[in-house]
Amino acid sequence: MPSHIARAYADRLKSGLLTADPAQQSAIAALTRLEKDLGKRGFFGGLPEVRGLYLWGPPGRGKSILMDLFFANAPEPRKTRAHFHAFMARVHDLIRQWRTGDQKARQAVFGTHRGDDPIDPVAALIASEARLLCFDELQVTDIADAMILGRLFDALFERKVVVCITSNRAPDQLYKDGINRPLFVPFIERVRERCQVVALSGARDWRLDRIRASRVWYDPGRQPGGGAGARGEGFEQLWIDLKGDMPECPAHLAVLGRDVVIPRTAGGLARATFAELCEQPLGPQDYLAIAGRFHTLFLDGVPLLTPDNRQAARRFVTLIDALYEAKTRLVAMAAGAPEGLYPTGDGAFEFERTVSRLNEMSSQSWLERAEHTD
Repeated sequence: MPSHIARAYADRLKSGLLTADPAQQSAIAALTRLEKDLGKRGFFGGLPEVRGLYLWGPPGRGKSILMDLFFANAPEPRKTRAHFHAFMARVHDLIRQWRTGDQKARQAVFGTHRGDDPIDPVAALIASEARLLCFDELQVTDIADAMILGRLFDALFERKVVVCITSNRAPDQLYKDGINRPLFVPFIERVRERCQVVALSGARDWRLDRIRASRVWYDPGRQPGGGAGARGEGFEQLWIDLKGDMPECPAHLAVLGRDVVIPRTAGGLARATFAELCEQPLGPQDYLAIAGRFHTLFLDGVPLLTPDNRQAARRFVTLIDALYEAKTRLVAMAAGAPEGLYPTGDGAFEFERTVSRLNEMSSQSWLERAEHTD
């Protein structure tokens, strides 16, 4: 039987939606193998154990695009695709529900109430929902995640759950130099045992190519044809192009005991309005968390700034500083060019450094350097 993933990939090459990249062929072969294995049945119709896939390589090499194609064409009806951070946020919430819930609450969510250890009931619930788990951008920086992962995945694998993972890091580089890392090493060993590890390390950065072909700062003076409608179309189209088929979902960032929510995210992309990020009581730690979590931020509705909205302007300056230091790409739709955002009044002089950074962040040379390594 022909491979659905291979055929879908070939169709996109033929239509021009994708451009042939020899570096992707090993990934297509591995995804084809996984697709076929998922379609197999054991004796008496049972489900056999299937070796998953761990696909890793630098950002922008097409890992998420290939994951999209695979997930859409995988023959397993019980399947879930999620950004790894979103998955772990749910796991932590389920653990909290188990630990704080009484017998009735546990029974309602998990179908059981016995025991003190939450890992097994959480794994059982996840396995009941999906046999195939597709995780985008696995990275481990949090000790709480590191301590949970090994035991959780052991419990999932015992239930014949199959995982397909993308990451910017090779398995043995995960949680590198992390606290108590030896306790995390069994998870790495389990991934190697239960997943085929394939490197996708072509020289071409497809995400950067898309950004180069467009622009990252949209304002009336830089948009051919002018007008908010024309600017909005370009901004929106770039979001669609970079997001592809990735589903949008809110991201929850734990910052100093608070829950900072970014309503629209897709993998390493985040989208927010100026009002959501700069007219709310957010501070440096919040912006650092956003910059560290996402490789690209789409910021809509940046207004002209005056002393009347100096607090929002100061937050905007802090946000840009965080993005700049983290080398997070910024795509903005604004009421004017950077040098025209805060032309006069109290605070205009201090804003000149931000103008310089915004112009640098819009340059091709900076975009090429602005690549997350996590």
